[in-house]
Amino acid sequence: MAAPASRPYSTGFWLMCLSSFLFFLSFNLLLPELPDHLARMGGDEYKGYIIALFTLTAAISRPYSGKLADTVGRIPVMVLGSLVCFVCGFFYPWAITVTGFLTLRLVHGFSTGFKPTGTAAFIADIVPVERRGEAMGLLGVTGALGMAFGPAMGSWLAETFSLNTMFYFSSGVALVSVLVQGTLTETLPLAQRKRFSPGLLRLKWSEVLEPLVLAPAVVTLLCLVPYGAVLTVVPDQSRLLGLEGPTKGLFYVFFTGASLAVRLVAGKASDTHGRVPVLRVSAGILALGLALLVYAPSVVWFLLAAVVMGLGTGLNSPTLYAWTIDLSHPERRGRAVATMYIALEIGIGVGALLAGWIFSNQASRLPYVHGLSLGCVLLAVAYLYSIKSAGPMARVTGKERTVMPAAEEVV
Repeated sequence: MAAPASRPYSTGFWLMCLSSFLFFLSFNLLLPELPDHLARMGGDEYKGYIIALFTLTAAISRPYSGKLADTVGRIPVMVLGSLVCFVCGFFYPWAITVTGFLTLRLVHGFSTGFKPTGTAAFIADIVPVERRGEAMGLLGVTGALGMAFGPAMGSWLAETFSLNTMFYFSSGVALVSVLVQGTLTETLPLAQRKRFSPGLLRLKWSEVLEPLVLAPAVVTLLCLVPYGAVLTVVPDQSRLLGLEGPTKGLFYVFFTGASLAVRLVAGKASDTHGRVPVLRVSAGILALGLALLVYAPSVVWFLLAAVVMGLGTGLNSPTLYAWTIDLSHPERRGRAVATMYIALEIGIGVGALLAGWIFSNQASRLPYVHGLSLGCVLLAVAYLYSIKSAGPMARVTGKERTVMPAAEEVV
């Protein structure tokens, strides 16, 4: 049943937020150091694959994580994702060839293919409908904190101790995330639960994508192309602007710091004003940030672009989550979330591949990378203005479809 008004969020909600923080901290620790690490192994021309391979397996695994979240349970799906982070962090020091490193990146992508899918479905199960946007914003705050601390902490660990220390620390953080998840109680209704069997891994095409959430999936794809591009070229752009050592991750700190701030202030915006209207504003802000990044002649402009992009993303992300859940059928909630994440991974992967291809380690091509990202976001803005908002929740029908877990299933 829903939490009482005086206590809108349960202990399970806050524990899930802690787990999300640790998960995002774990793999974001690595991001600023991986391009140089790959270059030292002789794989400079493969920098675009660092993100693209990661997102490829994440996208491939989404239909499976969505189906398993709707059948086996939310918690097993999350635990599997975090365990992959734990194992991969431990083995990075042993991947000493370009092929071995890229193979590990491919495997590491399964972590984000599973953990966030289970998390979003779990949160949707336990929060009141009227606070869904706010709850997704708070969940995003904890993820953004992990993303903010991760790059700076990773660079500091690598500079102060060693690259291997950073890898092992990342692995340890993922293990703590697993332990936190072990304190939670499953929220998938008992009537839907099944014991895992290999047969559950056989997918029908109808189980891959959820057509009810096509609109948020399209917007997600277009708005996440810039993220993949930024992850690929920003470490090089930072170095070209003189940001070295511990300051190499400053773009990520400013980006995620701004995202964090706006989620705290405007988490309820889409609950009040509607999903589509808020997304129009957030995509416009994201486009402005990318326009600044196209220009960015100095560190000041570079970091200003990071802040503006962070503000747009901070409004955009929780609203897309909430809109996806609004449109989904309760019994296919995992599949709906997985569909949105498939679009997310495709957007990030395409952005990373195109950025690596366009950039080709030539500084003069950076504006073209960011210009492509800007074009994708402007397409998202145009698409959003073609949609008629269906009220504050942008519902498919006039009545919100929801199912709440039994009281004994909520921590």
